[in-house]
Amino acid sequence: MSTRAGGCSRAPYDSLNLGDHVGDDPADVRRNREHFAAALGAQPVFLTQVHGTRVVWLGAGDVLQQNAGGAPAIEADAACTTEPGIACTVMVADCLPVLFAAPDGSGVAAAHAGWRGLAAGVLENTVATLCEASGCTPGELQAWLGACIGPRQFEVGDEVREAFGGEAVAQRFRATGVAGKWWADLCGLARDRLQAVGLASISGGQWCTVEDRSRFFSFRRDRLTGRMAAAVWIRREGG
Repeated sequence: MSTRAGGCSRAPYDSLNLGDHVGDDPADVRRNREHFAAALGAQPVFLTQVHGTRVVWLGAGDVLQQNAGGAPAIEADAACTTEPGIACTVMVADCLPVLFAAPDGSGVAAAHAGWRGLAAGVLENTVATLCEASGCTPGELQAWLGACIGPRQFEVGDEVREAFGGEAVAQRFRATGVAGKWWADLCGLARDRLQAVGLASISGGQWCTVEDRSRFFSFRRDRLTGRMAAAVWIRREGG
């Protein structure tokens, strides 16, 4: 996962902004994305994220179209691949990125999980797609949770709590002291969802984007800001 450091964008997008939809100079974003790709040693494919549950399959053709420019946007909130050198990539600035790996590098996936997508099933869809492609079970997958808004900062209303089942997930919501307002544990909710479909190897999830201003962009904190990216890929042989 990238941080906000190491790029060329100017405030308030300083400095490694990878989002091309937030008002930053397109030339700076392009240079930042080139820097990101070079650091990965793989080709990231960026999605147009809509807080939904669609999972797309990425192949060499998607990389060629993106590099050629002018390609139609890939509208989805998760991506999978079994092809080496293609980085499944999601952008975030408070939402939770979740990266998946199947056994022996047989497949990888990345999901963008804001509360809407998480409640609607984006992680379950991603797990099912990756397992089908890789011929494995959910219990064989590894999942990693990146930086997102933390449980001391994510204030939500009753509608969010109800979207996750109300009393069924009461331990993931703490009362703020204001009627109808709750502190929500986004990472905890994601862990619950992953464990419910059979994942046992789940790591990460200890970083708060809002509280760590020096390392992370945060839309909730700053409103006008950049985007980070989380990516996972299969190494090419010898790479």
